[in-house]
Amino acid sequence: MLELTVGPVANGGWCVSRHEGRVVFVRHALPGERVLARVTEETTRFLRADAVEILEPSPDRVTPPCPFSGPGRCGGCDWQHAAPAAQRRFKAEVIAEQLQRLAGITRDVVVEEVPGTPGGLGWRTRVQFAADRDGRLGLRRHRSHEIERVDACLIAHPDIEDLRVSTEGWRGAATVEFIAATGGDRAVIVTPKPHRDVRIPDLDASVMLDEGRRGTRVLRGKGTLVEHVGDRDYRVSASGFWQVHPAAAATLQGAVLDFAQPKPGEWALDLYCGVGLFAAALAEAVGPTGAVLGIESEPPAVQDARHNLRDLPQAQTERGKVEEALDRLDIAQADLVVCDPPRAGLGRPVVARIASLTPTRIVYVSCDPATLSRDLNWFAELGYELAELRAFDQYPMTHHVECVALLTQSVGQD
Repeated sequence: MLELTVGPVANGGWCVSRHEGRVVFVRHALPGERVLARVTEETTRFLRADAVEILEPSPDRVTPPCPFSGPGRCGGCDWQHAAPAAQRRFKAEVIAEQLQRLAGITRDVVVEEVPGTPGGLGWRTRVQFAADRDGRLGLRRHRSHEIERVDACLIAHPDIEDLRVSTEGWRGAATVEFIAATGGDRAVIVTPKPHRDVRIPDLDASVMLDEGRRGTRVLRGKGTLVEHVGDRDYRVSASGFWQVHPAAAATLQGAVLDFAQPKPGEWALDLYCGVGLFAAALAEAVGPTGAVLGIESEPPAVQDARHNLRDLPQAQTERGKVEEALDRLDIAQADLVVCDPPRAGLGRPVVARIASLTPTRIVYVSCDPATLSRDLNWFAELGYELAELRAFDQYPMTHHVECVALLTQSVGQD
């Protein structure tokens, strides 16, 4: 056991401490606390540890609402032991630290609460459970393949818990993913263990089987869901990507439009466009005299985007990797670029390709403050500076946070 005085929050749901000159990343602790911690991992450079006894608690500490949260228990949440307002403050501190360290940007950050998350619970509309050898469902422990059996997941949307009629009876399954769409559709995606048949309970939902490289096969119902944002419905393949907080899509769409300020007649790009959430809003704003091109690499998402944009002839969707598609289509200029890459971020080649289009505004949606900050540093080298930043607590109780950044050409740049 180590007795530690806990320091600031680090990216990933940890707090930083030191013991005999070595960095210790501590879970289940809060800044300023004095704790007893059990080492869970040791490397040549640092230790990982769990706070198992709180000697001097922080005023931000609360009793975790979930009985399965704590050292060695379910790994789905990081901050059950912190008050919701404190969680948002910690995330803001992480974003500010990453911006300063990786991009040299000093900025005060506020993480905004997303509507519809009372107490940070009941928001997650897509949850993947693991099944043990007896077909009983649970969630993985932190940094482990071990399964923690849970009677209920408190951050899961009520429709998920209603759909998850039983935590047992899933023999042959490796994982079972439950989905509750905002349009009212519900679905289950089952991944079987190798060479095993799966026993599937009778559910009021579409049921799909994940067959790995062969894709997802519909066993019952349909393979798509309807998600509702504003006055538009979006078709989404059940195995595809959609924001897991029911208010996140509308929140992000509003923030993107606020920063982008698309004007009639403009030429806009929506990179990593998914099923067309931002492209649809951009197309409505630029109107019939403008144009929007969405680029997406996942074939089902491309099909969904084309379906969702079918009433907007000024919007088109192209399949391919961003840099490859831009080159193949010989795109040399754009008035406005919106990008929402995966957690790995854009990377230097894509940053350079976007900057070469000389847009007046770039709106960057990111779910990782570290890769966002890294890419902002590269944009700065190419004449684009961070003009505005908003952050949203779309994932309460976890360390994850969503950012929307507006980049504009630096003073003196054409």
